[in-house]
Amino acid sequence: MSQSLPSDQSQINPSRIGVLLLNLGTPDGTDYWSVRRYLGEFLSDPRVIETPKWLWWPILNLGILTFRPQKSGHAYAQIWDKEKDESPLRVITRDQAEALAQRLAGHGEIMVDFAMRYGNPSTRSVLEKMQAAGCQKILLVPLYPQYSATTTATANDKAFDALRDMRWQPAVRTAPAYFDDPNYVAALGNSIRDGVAALDFEPDLVITSYHGLPQSYVERGDPYERHCRETTRLARGYLGWPEERMMVTFQSRFGPTKWLEPATAETLEALPGKGVKKVAILAPAFSVDCIETLEEIAMQGRDSFMGAGGEKFAYIPCLNASAGGMDMIEAMVRRELAGWI
Repeated sequence: MSQSLPSDQSQINPSRIGVLLLNLGTPDGTDYWSVRRYLGEFLSDPRVIETPKWLWWPILNLGILTFRPQKSGHAYAQIWDKEKDESPLRVITRDQAEALAQRLAGHGEIMVDFAMRYGNPSTRSVLEKMQAAGCQKILLVPLYPQYSATTTATANDKAFDALRDMRWQPAVRTAPAYFDDPNYVAALGNSIRDGVAALDFEPDLVITSYHGLPQSYVERGDPYERHCRETTRLARGYLGWPEERMMVTFQSRFGPTKWLEPATAETLEALPGKGVKKVAILAPAFSVDCIETLEEIAMQGRDSFMGAGGEKFAYIPCLNASAGGMDMIEAMVRRELAGWI
């Protein structure tokens, strides 16, 4: 019977298991057109912008994509990894994938890679590469601790779009949000504790700044705000700190609609006037450092706080590919692969 098979189908690659880390995305460069392409894809996603397309299209294409790429490109240039000519988000996400592959090397059938929801490497291209390499089972791991339709859901959407076009479709699992995972809480808590201990000052306040979301999205059922506040509550409990030692804020507000509050930028400007002159800040919604943490918080946030009369400001990095962060990712992946390995 094998003699009747087409020549290109006479052999089947050994079955493998794929683990695909999914992150938000990044432009390929800091120039106007690279940033415009990235912003165009990002801001055209109906999961991100729920404004009706007929209303949003002219605002985006005739306004935002004309002027914003230059401003954003300048911001990216401030934090760009010039040696590798890539954004930190892509560099660090690759580091995470490589570190995870080493940790799972004892299972020879596992292939680990990473992809971006917007930009490169695209989710479609990496899934196709995995399928061609014989991955008949794939675990999708959106690297967003707190669930939102604008992050976890759209990352999975993009993967499902690619899978829909495959004739030989692999079995797929998706890892859940991990905002309250004990391993994540411990990794985050240890990162905060170690970050504060390494400072040359004692913060009056530690701020957990999460990426913002329009208030209307939460009112429609998005659990993101609850997840963010629960992450901070659990981390604070892990550290044994009183409630007043750590607060929640939301950053990256965009457009005229009402967003989650309190706003990070406004909070940083107001704190010195209230006698809070020394702060440490971190961004638990991000699995890796990126423009929203390295430029918006560590640079712009510092300038705003110090300009308003602050005395000491420190940014505590994301978990990135640190040992603690990778311990958490490895534990989550091994749990979600149960029954496959």
